[in-house]
Amino acid sequence: MTLVETIKSNAGFARVVGIFLVIAGILALLSPLAAGLSLTVVVGVMLLAGGASQLVLVFRAGSIGEGLMMALIGVLWLVAGGYILSQPVTALAAMTLFLAAYFMASGILEAIGAFMARPQEGWGWILFSGIVSAVLGIMIWRQFPLSGEWAVGILVGVRIFMTGWALIAIGSAAKKAASSAEPQAESEGGTAS
Repeated sequence: MTLVETIKSNAGFARVVGIFLVIAGILALLSPLAAGLSLTVVVGVMLLAGGASQLVLVFRAGSIGEGLMMALIGVLWLVAGGYILSQPVTALAAMTLFLAAYFMASGILEAIGAFMARPQEGWGWILFSGIVSAVLGIMIWRQFPLSGEWAVGILVGVRIFMTGWALIAIGSAAKKAASSAEPQAESEGGTAS
């Protein structure tokens, strides 16, 4: 089952998720610095939680000698999470470069997925979303370091908005196709009786 077929089989839910993503994208676009710093803090907290969890596992298992590598990784996660939380602006600049690369790569992969789904209805929206993502990644990369303060929030906002819009479009097309198929099925069923 292709990506478009999966979304079409869950058309109503896809539209609801799409609307939620469009709203979240607009909020991120209205306050890009807050969105970027929030994302940075979330990453720091997740690293702290992951590092602490690994250390608890090593100590509970009683395998500090054998689990030394896992303990070192846990400590590394704690240090990275603590640094991100103590230096969120610097971490945001690093995340800007990472997200620029991510947007370029995910845009290319999304475009490839769109061509694989072709000629199904809705594949063009996936292609458009992928192209926008790749172009935004390139633009932000070229604007660094000036883009560090606002880029993450803008990139995430646009990306979330575009993904939401694509889901709404595909879900709406699937609902429209299902609605037009129902009267046809009823008329065929009525003539067979």
